[in-house]
Amino acid sequence: MKYKGASKKGASKLRQFNDWLHLWLGLISGIIVFIVSITGCIYVFQQDIKDALEPWRFVKAQDNAFVPPSYLVDTAQKYMPNVKPTGLTYGNAEGAAAVGFNYKENGKRAFNAVFINPYTGEFIRNQKMVGEGSFNFFRFIIDGHRALWLPYEIGRPIVGVGTLIFVVLLITGLIMWWPKKWTKANQDRSFKIKWKASFKRVNYDLHNVLGFYNLIFALIIGLTGLVWSFQWFESSVYFLASGGQSKALHEHPHSDVTKEALADSTISPIDAAWYKTLELDDNIQGMFMHPTVKDDEAVEMLVYHDHGSFYNQSEYFFDQYTHELIESEHFTEAGLADQLSMLNYDMHIGVVWGMPGKILAFLVSLVCASLPITGFLVWWNKKKKSKKKKPKIKKKLEVVS
Repeated sequence: MKYKGASKKGASKLRQFNDWLHLWLGLISGIIVFIVSITGCIYVFQQDIKDALEPWRFVKAQDNAFVPPSYLVDTAQKYMPNVKPTGLTYGNAEGAAAVGFNYKENGKRAFNAVFINPYTGEFIRNQKMVGEGSFNFFRFIIDGHRALWLPYEIGRPIVGVGTLIFVVLLITGLIMWWPKKWTKANQDRSFKIKWKASFKRVNYDLHNVLGFYNLIFALIIGLTGLVWSFQWFESSVYFLASGGQSKALHEHPHSDVTKEALADSTISPIDAAWYKTLELDDNIQGMFMHPTVKDDEAVEMLVYHDHGSFYNQSEYFFDQYTHELIESEHFTEAGLADQLSMLNYDMHIGVVWGMPGKILAFLVSLVCASLPITGFLVWWNKKKKSKKKKPKIKKKLEVVS
C-alpha cells in the first residue's frame, strides 16, 4: 500500500504510514484544533481582563473581619427574591464577595452573581452572567472552547475526539521532525527558522520548528484537556499515578440527623461552619460554600490557599447540627494521583506557575492555533508543486500522405 502525499523518497513503510497519518489527521481535525486553541489562548487571561474592566469587583482592604455568610445571603436575596442561592464565594482581602444564583428562565439556564462588600455587607452589583438579555464574552469563548458553540451533548464529544487526534498529531509530528542524520544542515533546519527564505520555506519552518519547541507544553495542555473529555482517560491517569488504584467515588459526608434536637438555633449551620473554618485554617485566600444544605448533608467549606489559583485547597465538612468537624481533605496531604486531579485545571490554563505560566500557556495555545494553518499550507504547496512536475503527454500526430 502506498501512502501518497506525505512521505520522502526512500522512507520506510512505518515512516510513510506515520507521515500519511499526520497529514490526514491534521486535515480532518484542523478546524477543531484551531477553534479550541484560539479560544483557549483568549481565555487564559480572562480573569486579568475582567479585573481590569470591572474595578467594582474589588473593595478597600480593612482591619475589620468579614461579615458571616448568612448576612451576605440575606443581602443578595433582596435582589433575587424568588431564587435560591446556589453558591457563595469570599475573595482575598481586596476582593468582593459574590452570591451565585443558578436558575431556569423560560426553560433555559440563567445565572446571576450578586456582589457584596464582605466587610460591611453592602450591595455592590447584581450581574446577570448567563441568560436572556445578557452577553458574557468569556462565556461565549468558553462555549466555543468546550463545545464549538454547538449543544454541549454534541460539541463536547467532538472536541474530545479532536483533542485526542491533536495529541496523536504531536507524536507523529515529532517522528516527522526527527532528523535521519544529525548533520549541521539538518540541525539548522530542525531548530532554526530561516526568516530570509521564501514564504514557503518560512511557513514550513513555522510549522516544523515551532511545533517542536511547543511540543512538551502542548502535550500538557492536550492531556489535561483529555482528562475532562473522557472518563476512561481520567481513570487511566489516576490508575497510573496511584500505582494501580481506582479513583474512589466522592461521597458527600452526612450530618447526624439523630442530633437535630441539639442544634443551636441562635446560629445558622453555614455561619457556624464558617467560624469553625476560620479557627482551623490560618491561610485563607478565598472560600467557596453552598448556602443551602439538605437535612442530612454536612456543611462543606472549600478554602483556597493561593490567590489566583485553585489547586492548593482544603475541604472541611461539618455536622450541621453539632457543628463538629466530620472530615477534612488537604492538597498537601493528598497522594500523587489526587494532587494531579486538583492540579489539572491550573496546569491546563497555566496559572499553576503564576503570570509566567499564563504567558506561556497563551503563547503555546497561539502556536497550536497556527499549526493547522501552516500545516495546510505546507500540504497545499506540495500539492501544487507535484501538479507542476507531472510530465505532459504529447500526442503523436500521424502524417497522412
